[in-house]
Amino acid sequence: MPDNFLPTGVEYLRFLPEIILTVVGALIMLIEGMAGDRPRRAASGTLAILAIVLAIGASIAAGAHPGYAFSNMLIVDGFATFFRVLVLVVALLTVLISFQYLDREHASAGDFFALILFSVTGQCVMAAANELIMIFIGLEISSIATYVLAGFLRDDKRNNEAAIKYFLLGSFATAFFLYGIAWIYGVTGTTNLSQIRYALLSQDISSNYVLIGVAAALMMVGFAFKVSAAPFQIWAPDVYQGAPAPVSAFMSAGPKAAAFAIFVRVYMTAFQPLSSRWEPFVWASALLTMVVGNFAALTQTNIKRMLAYSSIANAGYVMVAIATHSEIGAAAVMFYLAAYALMNVGAFAVVTHFSRQGERYVEIEDLAGLAWKQPVTAGLFTIFLLSFVGVPLTAGFFGKFYIFKAALDGGFTWLAILGLLNSAVAAFYYIRILVVMYMKEPGEAAADLQPLAPGVGIALWGSAIGTLVLGIFPSLILNYARASTVFGH
Repeated sequence: MPDNFLPTGVEYLRFLPEIILTVVGALIMLIEGMAGDRPRRAASGTLAILAIVLAIGASIAAGAHPGYAFSNMLIVDGFATFFRVLVLVVALLTVLISFQYLDREHASAGDFFALILFSVTGQCVMAAANELIMIFIGLEISSIATYVLAGFLRDDKRNNEAAIKYFLLGSFATAFFLYGIAWIYGVTGTTNLSQIRYALLSQDISSNYVLIGVAAALMMVGFAFKVSAAPFQIWAPDVYQGAPAPVSAFMSAGPKAAAFAIFVRVYMTAFQPLSSRWEPFVWASALLTMVVGNFAALTQTNIKRMLAYSSIANAGYVMVAIATHSEIGAAAVMFYLAAYALMNVGAFAVVTHFSRQGERYVEIEDLAGLAWKQPVTAGLFTIFLLSFVGVPLTAGFFGKFYIFKAALDGGFTWLAILGLLNSAVAAFYYIRILVVMYMKEPGEAAADLQPLAPGVGIALWGSAIGTLVLGIFPSLILNYARASTVFGH
């Protein structure tokens, strides 16, 4: 038995965020069975917020002691710390906007908050994974909890349909990913990312080119599904539309950010020696994803479905930066995902507030006159929409700027030009919402709109302030991102 078989104290510190989330998630489930309805909702929600805040603190503390943990299966570096904190912030915002939603739908709160904690636990494992099996474990922990969340309102047929579609297609994609892991293990004899890279550098790749190519392709199917990249994006619109609005907010930002984290780490570490060979596939997927997402969004009347296609298009922008297979591109990915998470969760928070019980009002036309009934809510929503468009002084502007700059620096001029043209197309369907809110008379949907609930208000203001701060002071994130993309090989 090796001397370092037993974990040290610092190794437990590097895994502390996941420990906190798991323990508190289990505690919330116990409280669910022992307390009454009202105290249960308040207690479980408060505990979830406390757990996430503590996990953020633990992530930062672990980041101050970088290194490997548990026989090199986990790695805590700047990259892992960034994505841990990002997915935890998404979870925190989701919990805040869920209080009002669960109240009006008369839904069980304890189970909901526990599932959020378990899902984000898997995402944190993914962010810190240094081994393909650990990536798979984190992916499954996150996915299974999210499948259940998608169908959380069991009496709602839309929720049931969303959960079944997500589960079936997600399981199918996961099987591809796992099969790819098996193939790469057969070729290299390891599932450790750094050791895979070393094996690919030290042996004659041409002798195993077909096997390695098939393994990388199979794994890319799993990644593409999780980030809703074309041609594996077909699940996203139906699932986002059918799932509860707070869950749609969570799915569109948290699991997607974690999936992009492992996408970047695997292809920048393990498959870096093959970059010239996988680059064309990422390039093609990026272009197809942008085109499909933006042009499909033009025809949508349901705002959740439109935001789903918007999410697909935004995944395409991120894929542009990944295609550059450069550290500048990886930093652009990190910045854009932080900006995207804030503006997307903020947009879904408005939808959660406006849709009312049973999500009756989710058509774009239902937003008519929102600026007259609730100017502050409309103003905050405007910030998110302008950030999606890429208007200066918003996070979305610098997010797209750095992505296209990375593409130009990497010699992907045509991809950058096509990305800019797609952004122009996207402006149409975002501005259409502004026209409805500000230039149309209030309709039935806006007539009985209640004031913002405290949790939704905090989430909205926090997301809006973050969107503006990153748009005015982008170096706050970008400098850290640049320093965090030097992957240990």
